[in-house]
Amino acid sequence: MPRRSQEDRSRTTRAALEQAGRRLFVEHGFAGTSAESLVAQAGVTRGALHHHYGDKRGLFLEVLEQIEAEVTAEIEAAVATVGPDDVLGAMTAGLAAFLDICRRPEMVRIVLVDAPTVLGWQAWRELEARHGLGLLTTQLERARAAGLIADAPVPVLAQLLLSAIAEASLIVAHADDPVAAQAQTQQSLLQLVAGLLRT
Repeated sequence: MPRRSQEDRSRTTRAALEQAGRRLFVEHGFAGTSAESLVAQAGVTRGALHHHYGDKRGLFLEVLEQIEAEVTAEIEAAVATVGPDDVLGAMTAGLAAFLDICRRPEMVRIVLVDAPTVLGWQAWRELEARHGLGLLTTQLERARAAGLIADAPVPVLAQLLLSAIAEASLIVAHADDPVAAQAQTQQSLLQLVAGLLRT
């Protein structure tokens, strides 16, 4: 029982810190959020932050991973609404879902603005690849198996498309008119994808 109680307290502490981190990182950015404000918002001690995450950066990375996992699951759910034979439809649904997500404040501030700075550009690209590359590769493999695209190196195509999608996400995030930017980037990305298709 004491062990279970300690595990419950640890889960509660982590959840409080992660919720506080998500809220404050969106409102003030990584640089504008202090460790003191995080622990005060979470209602825990500075020692709890260090024990569970090491420092503010460690908490930021955990929040970032959670958001990326949620985004991936949401895109997978959007793709799953399309019939298994409609590869282009699945890609369209996935792109639309992702670009819509890119307009959310936590996606803009945490993932697209602060993450490249906190992680460094290369580490940020690796993070995006870890979460998004598998989805793209699966869809391109489906398209190739269905004879919709040429027998091209799918891993290379997936990486190039991921780079284009990452750039599109930055365009939407930084646009004065995100709605118009989303429509334009989605159309442009679909034209790129359509260029790969045989039909």
